[in-house]
Amino acid sequence: MKVDDFFRREYGTVAGVDEAGRGCVAGPVVAAAVILFEDLEGVNDSKLLSPKERERLYVEIREKAIVGVGIASAEEVDIHNVFNATKLAMERAVKNLGLKPSFVIIDGKGISLSVPSSCVVKGDRKSISIGAASIVAKVLRDEIMKEFSKFYPKFSFDRHKGYPTKEHLEEVRRYGILPLHRLSFQPILGWLTEETLERMFEKGLISRERFSRVLDLMKGSPSGGRKRVDLGQKGKKGCISLFETLREG
Repeated sequence: MKVDDFFRREYGTVAGVDEAGRGCVAGPVVAAAVILFEDLEGVNDSKLLSPKERERLYVEIREKAIVGVGIASAEEVDIHNVFNATKLAMERAVKNLGLKPSFVIIDGKGISLSVPSSCVVKGDRKSISIGAASIVAKVLRDEIMKEFSKFYPKFSFDRHKGYPTKEHLEEVRRYGILPLHRLSFQPILGWLTEETLERMFEKGLISRERFSRVLDLMKGSPSGGRKRVDLGQKGKKGCISLFETLREG
């Protein structure tokens, strides 16, 4: 793609970076960094590809490219907030490449890393390197969540992958909140009791730092965590609901 060619001409070795799982209420954020030496046919935003297409391209990318992967756990999301945890996962992905890129292009906006980098809005559709990273991150995270479904058989992580689907939220209501859940995210935070949080800490399932962070959120705001933000006029066509992470200070 022309975006990749531009950055290669300017900087030399370029890595594309993207993440998967930022909008989930359970599980890690997984980031991937990919350095391609040739174009791969069919690479695009992972969300536009079927699971079968993603799996095929994932194998090809791992064979023909240099790939680094970074993970930020649900605990790190709760402690640092999801934006900073995403940056942490991306930093780890770049570090794990094995070859230091001259420049990094990142899907999205507002993210800067410790290496020379630039964001590309909708980069997973404009850059083959970022598109490849989105595929790797998505496939690997899906596999991680499938494994969690074996560890927590009452939860269908193999299907909803930790996203706040109707099925997932019903499972939380029925079986309770897990340490795998992002305790700082709504509606998990709103359903969490101090007794449950203390029990997780006493059993060593969460760290003291995470316990303190989440407890502060529970006490400091009636909604806490991530609150709903409506863009546009409610009840009108075109109103879009997003979520904003509340931050200290």
